[in-house]
Amino acid sequence: MTAPPEPSRVPEGLWVKCPGCAQTLYNKDLAANLRVCPTCAHHLRLDAAARLRSLLDDGVWKEHDAGLVSNDPLGFVDRKPYAQRLQEGMAATGLRDAVITATGAIEGLAVEIAAMEYGFIGGSMGVVVGEKITRAAERSTTRRHPLVIICCSGGARMMEGTLSLMQMAKISVALAQLDRARVPYVAVLTDPTTGGVTASFAMLADVSIAEPGALIGFAGPRVIEQTIRQKLPTGFQRSEFLLEHGMVDMIVDRRELRPMIARTLRFMGAVSAEAPSDTIPPPATREAIHTPEETLD
Repeated sequence: MTAPPEPSRVPEGLWVKCPGCAQTLYNKDLAANLRVCPTCAHHLRLDAAARLRSLLDDGVWKEHDAGLVSNDPLGFVDRKPYAQRLQEGMAATGLRDAVITATGAIEGLAVEIAAMEYGFIGGSMGVVVGEKITRAAERSTTRRHPLVIICCSGGARMMEGTLSLMQMAKISVALAQLDRARVPYVAVLTDPTTGGVTASFAMLADVSIAEPGALIGFAGPRVIEQTIRQKLPTGFQRSEFLLEHGMVDMIVDRRELRPMIARTLRFMGAVSAEAPSDTIPPPATREAIHTPEETLD
């Protein structure tokens, strides 16, 4: 009788295979390089908290609205109940929904920032994500801090139906107020930025910065090909294709993103966190309709 094989003594998660070049990478070294492959420069996905640590001075920030949670307004069930998906997302990420919103500084420039978390139901935008990003835009308008949004999302959250789609309009209104107040807004488009996120706030920035190789679009390539019955061009919907066709302003390696955002904000007139802001008073914004501890329908 053959003895069962001994279990591996190598802990799981030590090594990662690069999707770009198939090189086996030591996970700790990859994390130190902001999950950019040192061999081929492929950009692997980075979680929301790691995004904030990589961009904000001293890796610190003041989080806002962390207590907002969805209460499954439609009682939605597909292969599993939506309420279960929410619990699984919370367990996997340690977050209550798919975005972190915070106040911090980038090279001394005070900013309001939102970083989306793909690990929470594909970074999809439901009522909580929409409300948190709207509040971030309103804080930017009131405080006259530039707004930075790190987009990483599959789009609107189907489990919340029309309520999810309403967030596109709500965020867009808050961004229109920000634009009228002449406060800068920079969007960073990462892999993937698709669906209702692309159709709203991801494409409304003063400056759009894409990471290399990011998938950016509305419908996915397979859906488009099946609809138009044509083969799409090579690299269609990747950031390089969008830059060539004028849909984004620049492509920046993740390791150079922090100084580039700071340079862009200074060019648009942002001042250091310590300096007074000699600007026009902000316009009135709508009153907050929820406390941070409330569930959102």
